[in-house]
Amino acid sequence: MNSVEDAMQQIKRGTDEILVESELLAKLGRGKPLVIKAGFDPTAPDLHLGHTVLINKLRQFQELGHHIMFLIGDFTGMIGDPTGKSVTRPPLTAEEIKSNAETYQQQVFKILDPEITEICFNSTWHGNKTAADMIRLASRQTVARMLERDDFSKRYKNNQPISIHEFLYPLVQGWDSVEMKADVELGGTDQKFNLLVGRELMKAEGMEPQIILTMPILEGLDGVQKMSKSLNNYIGIEDAPNDMFGKLMSVNDELMWRYFELLSFRSLSEIEAFRQEIDEGKNPRDIKFLLAEEIISRFHSASAAESAKQDFIARFSKGAIPDEMPEITLEVGEGIGIAAMLKAAGLTSSTSESFRMIQQGAVKIDGEKISDKGMKLERGSIVVAQVGKRKFARVVLD
Repeated sequence: MNSVEDAMQQIKRGTDEILVESELLAKLGRGKPLVIKAGFDPTAPDLHLGHTVLINKLRQFQELGHHIMFLIGDFTGMIGDPTGKSVTRPPLTAEEIKSNAETYQQQVFKILDPEITEICFNSTWHGNKTAADMIRLASRQTVARMLERDDFSKRYKNNQPISIHEFLYPLVQGWDSVEMKADVELGGTDQKFNLLVGRELMKAEGMEPQIILTMPILEGLDGVQKMSKSLNNYIGIEDAPNDMFGKLMSVNDELMWRYFELLSFRSLSEIEAFRQEIDEGKNPRDIKFLLAEEIISRFHSASAAESAKQDFIARFSKGAIPDEMPEITLEVGEGIGIAAMLKAAGLTSSTSESFRMIQQGAVKIDGEKISDKGMKLERGSIVVAQVGKRKFARVVLD
């Protein structure tokens, strides 16, 4: 295993907070593999790059010689995580949970080593609990403490419903850490309250409390809201290589560095060298190519990444689309028709002109000629719109 100082440097990369850092240093100093816990409720069938921020950190711990326990929350998933929710979320069925959990296992091994990763399910221990056990667990926390949690507090003040089962979620998640004897638990910054509950429950059981390590929430393609399938600003790890490449190339030049820090396995010194190259005049597009190739190689193959790059160059980079163009954000509700979008983006003077330009074959979206006047663009999309040979805009549909 690497020295404690080297290990800490790797662990802290991209990390938002470590509670308590001195305790982690002490645990690392013992020279024994630590139990590293991260839990995912299988609430949707597919993982996206936002999920992999945390899984990448698990991989770092794995490479440092620690024991990774990837927890699939098949029991907590049926409760429904209230984190960040302004309304009570309906629990998933057991069938939905089972189906989603199977795909999670397949996808996570694109990053973690399946030979040394322990997959576990929290129904293993929670599924056997009696009503009396759950009542005892509920007695470990007060309503006042629960209402300190930001999302609960806001809903309470706004007279929005909070179901009793939602109070159970942090307790059930926290008890997972007791059962797993976790040394470190990873989670997004929005999970801090839940992670702290686990730490408190371990103390109450006379155990050495887990270290909490929170990771930032990755912004989606719009560069503003967190990556989310519901917001359609995501890159799925099972997206087709060409789709993945195009989405990554649509990321703005500033957000690119955030993606490098949280998604790339390149060293920080190498990434800093890329920044220097751009400062000296290199086209940011060429650096973005490297990011896209790395990500696609990880989830598909190096040959798929190269093919996607060549396809992108053929469609976008043969003098047809400039490197610099206006970026326009449009508020569109659920979506917008292409004619209205072109007008709102200032590429045409009216919807009738939009229709005329489409009919003349002068309109392209992401390099593809458009002939359908009734084409709809969904909220969350980011497209390069072109009218004629000289009018371009990168349009964000918010």
